[in-house]
Amino acid sequence: MKRLLVAAAVVAIWGIPAMGEAAHARPGGYFSGFLGVNIPRDADVSGPGLADQAEFDPSVAVGGTAGYDYGFFRLEGEISYRHAEIGGVYDTLADVRYRGVDGDVGALAFMANAYFDMENDTPVTPYWGGGIGFAVLDISDTTGIAPGGGLTDLYYNGNDTVFAYQAGAGVEIALNPFISLDLGYRYFGTSTATVDEESPLETRFKLESHNALMGFRVKF
Repeated sequence: MKRLLVAAAVVAIWGIPAMGEAAHARPGGYFSGFLGVNIPRDADVSGPGLADQAEFDPSVAVGGTAGYDYGFFRLEGEISYRHAEIGGVYDTLADVRYRGVDGDVGALAFMANAYFDMENDTPVTPYWGGGIGFAVLDISDTTGIAPGGGLTDLYYNGNDTVFAYQAGAGVEIALNPFISLDLGYRYFGTSTATVDEESPLETRFKLESHNALMGFRVKF
């Protein structure tokens, strides 16, 4: 992922000298792709006899959009995926912290977004907005090592489709009338997913994360 971000940055920097002469990105249809860092917040994981706090390691966010730019605002559809490794689990009921946790969560999201562009006389256009939609939130089989040294099954594999939302801001940098660099921040969240709802292994959790994104937008 770091190599891809570096490569994208090199392409962007290569285009900067021409920005002074570049026209503004024009209104019209567009598609885009983005890649970035997903930093999830700690999550409460609950269920029958379960009250954990799960910690996550930063990981990847990737996605694409298609939409229409009206000149001062944009409407778009987005498909994205966020992944995060579970870095630690603290059992608040037993006051136990598990080591060597092995598990992950993922969110495949389908969003409808609206963004407002702050047009000006430069190739750099700040924007802000957000969106709503739904996400397929999944969790893998997850294990951890208890203080006594035994390997413990913490959560079992499953998924649930839940409401999703996001909000953020960024800047669009027009490299020419058709291609622009997009640097942005998104706060992404979901409602609570319930896995294995019909069994004693029921697990409830949600995903909330900060995302730093870089992408390119192509007008047509």
